[in-house]
Amino acid sequence: IIKVKSYEFSLRIIKLYKHLTEDKKEYILSKQILRSGTSIGANVEEASGAQSKKDFIAKFHISLKEAKETHYWLRLIKDSGYAEEVLIDSFLKDCDELIIIMTSILKSSKLP
Repeated sequence: IIKVKSYEFSLRIIKLYKHLTEDKKEYILSKQILRSGTSIGANVEEASGAQSKKDFIAKFHISLKEAKETHYWLRLIKDSGYAEEVLIDSFLKDCDELIIIMTSILKSSKLP
């Protein structure tokens, strides 16, 4: 489920990037959100092909860090007025869900 949700989130982030660059002419924050938001799913994919449990955990930690960074950029975009509050709130909700799922996966992966 995390692979599907992180991929779908990446697609939404790409659409947000297009909106910010084409409609709002915002290029700095949009590039940051594109990088961190799509990195979540990329690292989840890498984790699924991990060579060891340690590698799996490391990739998920990176993905979780990227999700938290994405959350930061989303709040910044919302509070700076570059995007509608309702739109960004839906992204924040999805990002929170990804963080919860990844935190749960990491906790269960660290069990002996």
